Amino acid sequence: MDSGLDILVVAPHPDDAEISMGGTILACKAQGLRVGVIELTNGEPTPYGSPEIRKRETAAATAVLDLDFRENLELPNRSLESSLEARRKLAIVFRTQRPKVILAPYWEDVHPDHVSASHLTDAARFWSKLSKTDMPGERFWPPQIYYFWSIHLRIHPKPSFVFDISGHIDQKMQAIRSYESQMITGRPTEHPTVLDDIKDRARYWGWTIQRAYGEPFASREEIGIQSFLPLSAEELT
Repeated sequence: MDSGLDILVVAPHPDDAEISMGGTILACKAQGLRVGVIELTNGEPTPYGSPEIRKRETAAATAVLDLDFRENLELPNRSLESSLEARRKLAIVFRTQRPKVILAPYWEDVHPDHVSASHLTDAARFWSKLSKTDMPGERFWPPQIYYFWSIHLRIHPKPSFVFDISGHIDQKMQAIRSYESQMITGRPTEHPTVLDDIKDRARYWGWTIQRAYGEPFASREEIGIQSFLPLSAEELT
């Protein structure tokens, strides 16, 4: 079974995909790619949220991003582990959705759930290709995996590449604002707010590639290219 999903984002909690790579999702959708998000936990409890509130906020953000697929594995928040059962659940998603590219959390972070999510994604990617298992779906090896930065990571290693999101920053911020219980309620309203911080980081990464806004990614594996001229002469001026 091949659903034709091009990109699958593995997000530890609702809002992680939007914060870390919402612009990339929007840019890929604009290019005609099929993009999905699989959340590992519901992100609760939080000071101003609830499972019901987070579901409504996630639905609003999903509409902004125009995702082709979004589900939640309902694994335990705050105590996420790369357990055998968690690996199985995520591997089944990889087998059924068969993404060409997986985007997962970076393997270093101050939030333990993000570290566990990164390890879990790597393990589930391997499990997805195993034969003679009780998992449904045909065995499948997602061919590419890249890692995105979390808002919690203040000191960033050098990325493998930065994705240009210049034409999508406003929609990215709109999707993030959908999570009012996490981004707005109970937070300081004077500048700079958490929303300002997120946008400013995107501006910094855009600056590094001579673009207005960008989002960084890392790769443990080599990235193949076929040309040293990815941009036209007009784009480089």
